[in-house]
Amino acid sequence: MEKEGATVVIAHQIIDGKHQEYENWLDEIGPIARNANGHINWQIIRPIPGLTYLYTIIIRFDTIDNLKLWMESEDRKRLVEKIRPLLKTDDNYDIITGLDFLFSPQNNKAKPPVRWKQFLTTWSAIYPLSILIPSALIPFLRMLKVPPSRIVDAFFVSGIIVFLMVYLVMPHYTRWIKKWLYK
Repeated sequence: MEKEGATVVIAHQIIDGKHQEYENWLDEIGPIARNANGHINWQIIRPIPGLTYLYTIIIRFDTIDNLKLWMESEDRKRLVEKIRPLLKTDDNYDIITGLDFLFSPQNNKAKPPVRWKQFLTTWSAIYPLSILIPSALIPFLRMLKVPPSRIVDAFFVSGIIVFLMVYLVMPHYTRWIKKWLYK
């Protein structure tokens, strides 16, 4: 049996004025999630004041079974109940495997495209970004007096590329090529 990673994307909309309490809760639940069996990584996309309103937590596990164990664990249930009074909406989440979240069709009943099409689509989107973003960003970092460092440069370049892929490029690109992608 092939071992395939699994991801949960959790969206929380916080009641105004309760963001610090929520941040404290993240500090509490984070170490517990990171110690769960099969945990790979944990990312938090915080809202941009005045622009966005959702906290998005992305947690990756090595298998769907380990992810389900975490999602159904008593620790998580207890901590979600603790935070529920701070949420405008319920604890919303989607469980997905591999990079399927980049290829979520508008109709959630449709199956994700075959892997080779996901590969070609992702590669064709990342390739131009991997040329354009460093060309634009590195001079900007130097203008801000950020000293040249491959690690720091790669940190900012990769962060912007991932942000663009998840929020701008893939939602539009996959819609544009959906006939080929889902055929």
